[in-house]
Order: sequence, then C-alpha cells, then structure tokens
Amino acid sequence: MQQLEFEKPIAELARELEKLRSRASSQDIDMSGEIATMERKLEETRASIYRNLSPWQRVQIARHTNRPFMLDYVSLAFAGFSELHGDRHYGDDASMPGGLARIGGRRCVVIGHQKGRDTKENLRRNFGSAHPEGYRKALRLMKLAEKFGLPVITLIDTPGAFPGIGAEERNIAEAIAYNLREMMHLKTPVIAVVLGEGGSGGALGIGVADRVLMMENAYYSVISPEGCAAILWKHRKHAPEAAEAMKLVGPDLMELNLIDDLVGEPAGGAHHDHQAAADNLREALLRHLAELDKLGTKRLLEQRYRKFRAFGEWC
Repeated sequence: MQQLEFEKPIAELARELEKLRSRASSQDIDMSGEIATMERKLEETRASIYRNLSPWQRVQIARHTNRPFMLDYVSLAFAGFSELHGDRHYGDDASMPGGLARIGGRRCVVIGHQKGRDTKENLRRNFGSAHPEGYRKALRLMKLAEKFGLPVITLIDTPGAFPGIGAEERNIAEAIAYNLREMMHLKTPVIAVVLGEGGSGGALGIGVADRVLMMENAYYSVISPEGCAAILWKHRKHAPEAAEAMKLVGPDLMELNLIDDLVGEPAGGAHHDHQAAADNLREALLRHLAELDKLGTKRLLEQRYRKFRAFGEWC
C-alpha cells in the first residue's frame, strides 16, 4: 500500500511490533509485556498523528491510490446498482458513471466521478475528470429521478473537469453552468458527498444540493493547492502553505457554513477500511434523506435557494 511521508513513524513501529511477535513465536519466548507495550505505543502514535493532521496531509490522504472510489462506495453502501449510459447528444463518459440503486431499501439515483487504480483504468476513466457528455448524462439522470420522485445522490471525487480541446469544443463550461442552474430547480431531494478530491467546477457540476457532505479526509476547493502555490508563490513547493490558507478541508468548510456534515472515516483514513467508510456514509445519507423527506417540494426548493444565496455572507 502507498505510504505517505507522515505515516512513516507508524510503519516503523508496526515493523518493530511484527519483529517482536515473530521472535516470540520462533524462539518460544514469552514477550507479552514487550508486545503489549509496543502495541500501546503504536496506537498512541497513530492516534496522535491522525488527530493532528494538517490540511496538506488531508489532501494527500484524499488522493491516496487505495482510497475507495465512487463505484467502491456504490457496491458497499448501496444495493442493486443498474448503470445507465449516454447523454443522448454525443456519447457516454466512463468518468461519470450513474444509474439506479437502492440505499436502505429505498430507490434512488446515484451519480459520481470515478477514478482508476491502474494506468489502463485511469485512461478509461480519464483520471476522474469528466467531459461535457458526463455532465449532460448526469443531468439526464437527475431529470429521470425528478420524474419518478427519487432522491439524487452525487459522489464527488475529481481534480477538476477535463480541460482538453475536445471538451472545450463540446462546451464543457456551458455543460457545467447548465447543470448549476437546473440542479437548483430539481423538485426532488439532492445530496452531494465529496469523497476525496472536490476540484473546482468539475465538482460543482454535480454539487448543487440540499445537503453537501464531506468525508473526513476529503477537500473541496476552487483550485488545487499546487495551482494556488504556483500563482501566489510562483512555485508548487509551497502547496502545504497554500492548503493551510485556502481553508479547503472539512472542519474549515463546516465553520464557514459551506458544507452541512462531515462523515467520519476509520482510523488512518478510508483506504484502511473500505467497508467501515461505506457504512459511515450509508448512515449519514439515510439520516439526511429522512430529514429532507419531512420537507415539501416548495420548502425544499426555498431552503436550497437560501442555502446557496447565503454563501459568502459575512456578519
């Protein structure tokens, strides 16, 4: 598994613990006291490191290659997923899968960005950066959900929308802008969840929602820390300082009232236990869906409008 720089003390203690266990087993020596001491030290070190993560360290976790992606959460937290394809204008976009599913026995439409774990899959999924047809497909599925009275759940995990020539020729900016407008008027509950990376308009294109949730070690920002550092400090090496200044992680965004809830992750991050992370996400989604169910359509739309109008207000 990919090891992050700040996780090295944990890995070193884990290796020492394994050596003690191996020695005790191979030489038939009672080392239970030493092993217990090392186990406590390991747990204390792990807890201390993950309790005091910097914004830049959370960004690194959000990009971890073993972190569960959109379809991992769909298979672990949802049931009966049936993928639907195509935008009915140009084609399909594998970086933005979506379809019908059930959560807690309830039907819904789930849409999101999907990354790949190897080169071949990343090329197919375009590294999680959607094309215009991905956003148009997403809106088509949202309209389908509205027609049948199903809630919409969007799972965001993208460094940003694809900026290639073809995407520009097919009007990527217009596709995202159109989604922003239409999602504001959807007459059905919408919940958006930032799973890992929430980059710029690529994230916002499926991020207009009644409730915006974030996984504990995700980030949500108009630009990457490296991009911000390149602009302000003229060098990407200042990305940690940029991440600190940008207020892009969950606790900061909660304080600024830009998101509605943080979904906890297992110790060390979601990449250490996919099922536990998915269970936490399912519980949060069902809780928020139950709250939104109590609102009529008129009140739902009014609250959504007020929510986004309040962004940027300072008292």
